[in-house]
Amino acid sequence: MAAVTSNQEKAGPSICGYHFQWLALLAKSLLELARQAKKLGEDDPRRIINSLKAGLSIILVSLFYYVEPLYSSFGVNTTSAVMTAVVIFEFSVGATLGKGVNKMLATLGAGALGLGVHRLATLSGKTGEPVVIDLFVFAIAAMATFARIFPRLKAKCDYGLMIFILTFSLVSVSSYREENIQKMALERLLTITVGCFITILVNICICPVWIGEDLHNLVALNIEKLGIFLQGFGGEYFEMYEEGLPSKDRSFLQGYKSVFNTQSREENMANLARWEPGHGRFRFRHPWEQYLTIGSLTRQCAIKIDVLNNYIDRQIQPSLEIPSQVKEHCTMISLECGKALKELSSSIRMMIRAETTLLHIGNSKIAAENLKSLFISGLWKEADPLERAPATAVASLLLEVIQCTERISNAVQELASLAGFQNMESSRSLEQQQESNQRIYSINLQNHEITIGE
Repeated sequence: MAAVTSNQEKAGPSICGYHFQWLALLAKSLLELARQAKKLGEDDPRRIINSLKAGLSIILVSLFYYVEPLYSSFGVNTTSAVMTAVVIFEFSVGATLGKGVNKMLATLGAGALGLGVHRLATLSGKTGEPVVIDLFVFAIAAMATFARIFPRLKAKCDYGLMIFILTFSLVSVSSYREENIQKMALERLLTITVGCFITILVNICICPVWIGEDLHNLVALNIEKLGIFLQGFGGEYFEMYEEGLPSKDRSFLQGYKSVFNTQSREENMANLARWEPGHGRFRFRHPWEQYLTIGSLTRQCAIKIDVLNNYIDRQIQPSLEIPSQVKEHCTMISLECGKALKELSSSIRMMIRAETTLLHIGNSKIAAENLKSLFISGLWKEADPLERAPATAVASLLLEVIQCTERISNAVQELASLAGFQNMESSRSLEQQQESNQRIYSINLQNHEITIGE
């Protein structure tokens, strides 16, 4: 008996210790979750606002269930409006609009088709009715599912096709037992439509997030990252070549690597941006496809830059001394291409036509011709070909970078024409006019005089 009591006394502290460790682990996990939530909110405050907007839209839609006249009119189908608000609400206006329009059109089309199948099935008698319904459900579901495989339909209408299958199957199968299937289908369509409209209005009217604007800024930022690398590459490479050691801080040369991971993101953003109405600087039917073209050219240029970055490595540097003319021309090419890309990035971001981009590209072409002349003149004849190979490869890559920069410039100029970018002079005059209008009248309240400003 004493032994049992002793074992219980020993087990008591161990159980308490176990529970204490479990509580400590839970508190640590909650603290880490709170830190992550805080970081996510600080990185993009729009996420917090979006969460509040989602809650508001659900509250507004749920009034259909609380208000007696509305509930008596639609009955249990009012829950469809709540589920619609939960399902279609997205972070951006384009995503919410795309889902909302897909859901409304799919519900309308599937409901009408389901009623038609019900009418046709009733003509075959009570015995043949379920057979006809099942045949149509099988055929329609199979065809709609196969249609979701097509890339263009999947990008634009995947959600709509899924809702089409769901609604058609629901209406068709329910028609076998439901007496007033027309009323049920109409009520479902109305509640879904109201839920979509309320959710879309909340998303647009309260701190809207335009996915097209995010795509616009992302493409501009990617081009800027390439420009930053090229502006710093020449000095970094040849300084390291002479000293034999790379600089300690080369983080500014690594920003271009994020460009490789943005293709799928850009394509998704462009598909969603097509649903957005005209807003701010972006007109209706803005040329979002051109951003994909610019993004593709940017990644092609990033591939060349990635190879250039591999040459900033002490292990592959030869002992050959590079002539000063080669250093000068290579540095000029890298610097001028970097300036051109940064100006193109600013042109996209501010939606202003770039004025001196062609000048920078022209300067880089002049340096390229001079560099070719040096190589043709028999430079490094006495040097070992293996020793001069890295420097020759760098010069060759810089010549390809000029071509990539020019192609990006042409694509940006085409975007400027399609989107109606302003000229630099007209933009400056517009800003000066706005500043002048703000100062045009000043009222001297003490003397009751009106003074004409500048």
